Amino acid sequence: MIIVADENIPLVQEAFGTLGQVVTLPGRSITADVLRQTKAEVLIVRSVTGVGPELLRGSSVRFVGTATIGTDHLDLAFLKKEKIEFASAPGCNANSVAEYVIAALLFLARGKGFNLEGKSLGVIGVGNVGSRVATKAQALGMKVLLNDPPLARSTGEPRYLPLEALMDADFLTLHVPLTREGLDATYQMVNEDFLARMRPDSILINTSRGLVVDEKALKVVLRNGRIAAAVLDVWEHEPSIDVQLLGLVALGTPHIAGYSLDGKVNGTFMVYQALCRYSGLQPQWRPDEVLSNRKQPPLSLDNVPQDIEEVQRTRQVEDVIGGLVRQLYDIQKDDANLRKITELNAEERGAYFDRLRKEYPVRREFHSLGVKLSRQDKKLSGILKALGFRISYGIGKHKMLS
Repeated sequence: MIIVADENIPLVQEAFGTLGQVVTLPGRSITADVLRQTKAEVLIVRSVTGVGPELLRGSSVRFVGTATIGTDHLDLAFLKKEKIEFASAPGCNANSVAEYVIAALLFLARGKGFNLEGKSLGVIGVGNVGSRVATKAQALGMKVLLNDPPLARSTGEPRYLPLEALMDADFLTLHVPLTREGLDATYQMVNEDFLARMRPDSILINTSRGLVVDEKALKVVLRNGRIAAAVLDVWEHEPSIDVQLLGLVALGTPHIAGYSLDGKVNGTFMVYQALCRYSGLQPQWRPDEVLSNRKQPPLSLDNVPQDIEEVQRTRQVEDVIGGLVRQLYDIQKDDANLRKITELNAEERGAYFDRLRKEYPVRREFHSLGVKLSRQDKKLSGILKALGFRISYGIGKHKMLS
């Protein structure tokens, strides 16, 4: 079979090459002419490629896979009508996005001089990503408030609160799909009214979809100090983002929250498995060897002293955790790289944004790092385990992280 795929999907040749001939090219360069000329039967994309009648009509494509958790770039009704098989990768990079949020929280706490323990976090959307964010934030001692209207209706569980109950939280983090119609439409749900109801000292985090936030309204409240700060990984007009808004946010990154190597490879593998099932072929490729990091010796570090004041200890524990997180992912570097976009002409910015994503360096998830503690420390080890780090105990050369 002939497979046309986005060249930025990791290991796309290694995986799909076991099933047929793979033609790769940039996602924004996948056109109807390309599909017709190659006589492609399979199309594998990411979120930058819109898939609908204009792209597929007249082609031989019978299977479409997206190596993403979101599907708003696909016309699912059209695919169903044309009996084109469809597969996505729900949850593939959920842990990556959750770790991004934790990295952002730790960065803000360190920079602004406060402790996360005791702070409140409102999680809007409690699916694959939001549920992981909630678990990790609770491990850090944060008070987590959950909002998910569809889950509230389907489960009747009182833990799913109305949106108004989250408006007094220190942080609000968005983990919703982009939907334009219906009872739970999320298109520009964070508008002037939403922002006016947030606390003046609260912080907004968006890693869902850019169009969930009305950027004009957000610029106004940030300029006026109506909310304390914002963290944006997604933007309303990608790849041509609003550089004025970038100048106002505390952290800005180029839609890479889910870009851990683990998350990207998981997405490839999920779509690969779906195509194998559709084709009736036995999978011949597995990503285990790529993701294995067990040969790396665990990082040793001294325990946080227990004979100090609890407030100081909390700060020190968060500093140690922040240092470990920066070992794997320094979110400030992504922010600094995106801010260089302001040095470019307007017509060059879109290509630069895409290049940051295409050339994104390898980033591993927390579970890839083993941590050896010199002695058992229930608080520190409990938090690290809940965040995903591999913990062991023993005496060795100790290294404290700054």
